[in-house]
Amino acid sequence: MVAEIICVGTELLLGDILNSNAQFLGQQLAQLGIPHYYQTVVGDNPERLKKVIEIASKRSQLLIFTGGLGPTPDDLTVETIADFFGSPLIEKPEIIEDITQKFTQRGRVMSASNRKQALIPEGAEILTNLTGTAPGIIWKPRGDNLTILTFPGVPAELYQMWRDVAIPYLKNNGWCQGIIQSRTLKFWGIAESTLAEKVAPFLEMKNPTVAPYANHGEVKLRISARAESQELAQQLITPVETQLREIAGLDCYGAHEDTLASVVGALLQKSRATLSVAESCTGGGLGQMLTQIPGSSDYFLGGVIAYGNAVKTSVLGVNLDDLTQQGAVSSIVAQQMALGVKTLLKTNWGLSITGIAGPGGGTATKPVGLVYIGLATPNGQVESLECRFGQTRGRDWIRRGSASSALDLLRRHLS
Repeated sequence: MVAEIICVGTELLLGDILNSNAQFLGQQLAQLGIPHYYQTVVGDNPERLKKVIEIASKRSQLLIFTGGLGPTPDDLTVETIADFFGSPLIEKPEIIEDITQKFTQRGRVMSASNRKQALIPEGAEILTNLTGTAPGIIWKPRGDNLTILTFPGVPAELYQMWRDVAIPYLKNNGWCQGIIQSRTLKFWGIAESTLAEKVAPFLEMKNPTVAPYANHGEVKLRISARAESQELAQQLITPVETQLREIAGLDCYGAHEDTLASVVGALLQKSRATLSVAESCTGGGLGQMLTQIPGSSDYFLGGVIAYGNAVKTSVLGVNLDDLTQQGAVSSIVAQQMALGVKTLLKTNWGLSITGIAGPGGGTATKPVGLVYIGLATPNGQVESLECRFGQTRGRDWIRRGSASSALDLLRRHLS
């Protein structure tokens, strides 16, 4: 039995709203062990929605709809589904009562348009919405070979309805055949293609499966296992994870919810060391990553945003001659920035970034995307790392990649 997700809303097609509902439902179906192979986004158009239903109902046995359950004229999901299957809509008094009470609690009067939310196909069950006014439905329009679930597009309402009603329904009606458990390993400093070559035999496995993907310079390997329980799935995943970590070495920085900042923070805490940063092209982005971690004040003391050259010399002690001769974007300046902030804030480690984030400012010898990262160690040594991120990825990507690469450089030293 296969599930399919159908998200309704022209705003999704236009990109005005991020489709986080599809991501949530995909993750939830995997946890329940329910296969799902297709997702569709369709605008608020009855004819196009009917075409989607026609295709989906031929290849999937569980259709999950989100969006289009509101009171406005363009909210057409339920009536379009009913029309496709030739079913009349029945007004449910209990839904009218529920909506009325919710309006009363908010000190408002229910409008006439909200009555359409009480119309559901004949024979359908109500999928209760505790927070919003739009209930969903649980319906088998063709008997047991097709089940339809509808949810509002508001994420918070969908999450509550899924947890409280949908999951128990699916478990009690034979949809959950075991579970699919996943574990994601995270890598920095290695290309997706290079990593894929290193772990090629694992990519051919059937259970668990291993799949690579990349985003914003970070590479991930997702290990997914199907089993009767979480414990049995984890037993399949663990040895594969161990082998992959051994192959990757320090290129693997963590798993699941780990971030470069959280891993660096844990290593700093373990060694009882402190850190300060000096940033030019990232403008505080590195400090932001570090302070997103709760408890980071234990090891991160602060930083200097040395965007202008005068700040580099007067605050961080960068040598004016080196700055003039080598330029702000150079190895020597990165090293002096790192040592300067370490000395200024009296920390064990100093980390710095200077570069050209673009879109302008690049030259033939120093193109956009050229970044230097400086590191000052507890024993007084300094070093730098040159990164070339290229000119096509854009300013935000370069800044984010620079901050991540700086954290990764420190992580490798701490490890």
